[in-house]
Order: sequence, then structure tokens, then C-alpha cells
Amino acid sequence: MTSCLQKCALLLVNLHLMVIMSGPLTVEASCGSVSCFVVIGSQQQISPKGLLTVNLFFNYTPSEAPPGQGGGIPFANQELKTLTLANIDVQQIRTLVRTATLDLNYGLTERLGLEVALPYKMVNADANLGQVSSVPYSDKGLGDTLVKLKYNVLPTLRSMLVFDFGVSIPTGDYQQRATTGNYAESTLQLGKGAVGLIPSFYQTYEIIPHRLNQYLQGSYRHTFRNPDGYQFGDEWSLNGGFNVIPFQATSWLVLIQQMNYRYTVHDSMEASLFVFAPAPINRPILLDSRITNRPVPTTGSTFLAYSPGIMLNLWDFAQAYFIAQIPVARDFNGNLEQGQSYVFGFTKSFQVFSGS
Repeated sequence: MTSCLQKCALLLVNLHLMVIMSGPLTVEASCGSVSCFVVIGSQQQISPKGLLTVNLFFNYTPSEAPPGQGGGIPFANQELKTLTLANIDVQQIRTLVRTATLDLNYGLTERLGLEVALPYKMVNADANLGQVSSVPYSDKGLGDTLVKLKYNVLPTLRSMLVFDFGVSIPTGDYQQRATTGNYAESTLQLGKGAVGLIPSFYQTYEIIPHRLNQYLQGSYRHTFRNPDGYQFGDEWSLNGGFNVIPFQATSWLVLIQQMNYRYTVHDSMEASLFVFAPAPINRPILLDSRITNRPVPTTGSTFLAYSPGIMLNLWDFAQAYFIAQIPVARDFNGNLEQGQSYVFGFTKSFQVFSGS
């Protein structure tokens, strides 16, 4: 068994290195920032009283132009409060978002838990920055911090039902300038620049004790308007799946199967309205000088994905997991679409104070 475990662990590392070395594809401007989203049980659950569960995971999320001839997408300049329609063709842009997250779950009581997630984001893009063609852009640093208070309303040996309320604290930079001298679009910034409210639930049940369990998780996110007048659209997500130990003799190996659905409405911003005139004019033409709240075209999306993965129990010391998120159906309103994404991480628990 030790030999099999070592081979599986080596396979995980090799897959992770292949992901990193494959180079930047790219979420782009005016598409609403997206990221790979999967259910990690140790992140959603409540730790027993006095137990600190530490998740450290890496998230790799590329985006790609939709199939076909492409089309014009707008440029949202939150600094000058202008929205320029048909500024650049979507085929010219690409973005890769990589995020390393430290997620801490602590059991305050047997039913009440506290979660804090600290993301470190790395953004690389051929970006829409208001020019005739795309401009290389990159940034890295702390993203927005998530704090959640969670309560288990159904604590039994085989089931759990958790309701939680999270607050996204705007600790990430949202006014980073590009090489052109102006702000990068809000969707390319490390942070959203405003508080977000995130209620959610998590349910799990052991169908076959210690062999097969199902889970269902859903959330809603509302982000307030930031000081630059930009507001990210509300987001709903629903995720469900199964974890199964395929063989009783291999309790160290867990197969993960889940489906993920996300719906996001249009972003909006306070801006005047322009349209970009192609050659020989090659400049924006004013359509409406009023600075008023406007929806940002080509933001908002519908996304459905299948996410298989494996989880390994590393000699009862920690857990390692690898999950691939494969798009099944997606509609990003003519903008860049989330491509095949990956999550790789480790989980370790520590008894901080004595509990039951």
C-alpha cells in the first residue's frame, strides 16, 4: 500500500507541475473576474471545538476567447468614469488568474465555527486597456480577505447542515495602474474595492458510513459599489457531488465527483458613454456625456462544470487533493470564457485548545 501511495502522490505533483509549466493563457477586462470554484469539504465544514483546520490550496484559472469570429468588447475606465463600447476584439485578449489561498477553520464550539481565507493572487493578461490593440499586464499581491461565521444546525454522526454568513473585506488593491498610465479595469484588479456579503449553506450525508457521502453547497454574493463607481454583479452558485472510497482496503484514497453551477449578472458602473470608431478614425466618439449608472456589456455569465478529483490521506498526517474543473456549458455574453481549471491543496488539523 505504501508503494501505491507514493506513486499517487508523485502523480499529483507531476500533474501540478504540468499545470504551472503550461504557461499563461488568460479572464480579461470587462468580463467580470472569474475563478475556479469547487467544494472542499474541510473548508465548508465546522471543526470540532478547539480544533484548527488549515487548508493551503492553489487555484489555476485560465480563460479563452469564445469560438467563432469574436466581437467587440467595451473598455470600462473607472478612473475617468467612461465606458467605451466596441473598444477591442475579444480574440486579442487573454488572462490567467492563479491564486494561493490560506484558509483557516476554527471550532469555537461544537456547533459554531469561524473561517478566515487569505488569498494571494497572480494575474497575467493580454489586456484591454483602452488601446487599439491589447497590452501585456500583470499584477500580484493580497486579494480580498474572507471572514465567515458558521453554525451547524444538524450535528449527527452521519450528517451535517451548516449555514454561514461571510463578509469579503476589501484588502486587495483595486487601483493598480498599467504601463499605459491609466488604471487597469476593475475586473483585472486584485481586489474589488468594496465589501461583499456572502450567505451560504453546506449539507452532507454519509450514504454508506466511511465509504460514500454526498454533499450540496450553495451561496449568494452581493458586492457593494466601490469608490470608483464600479459594482460587480450579484452571483449565485450551486454545487453538489459525491466522495467515494472505491476499495475498503484503500481507505487512504478518495475519489471526488462533483458538478458546479454559477450564474452572475451584469456588472455596472457610473460613467459617460462612448463608442470606438475603427480606422481611419481610431478613437472613441461620445454618445452620452451624462455620468450615470450603466450596465457593462459582456459581463455576467452562466457556467456549468464537471469536476473530478482525488484526495489522499498521507499517513494520517495530512490530506492532499487535486481537482480538475471541466466546462460543460458556458455563456459569457461574448467575452472570454473560463477554461479548464485546477485546484491542488493540502489539509492539516491542529488541536489548539481541548475540546470534546
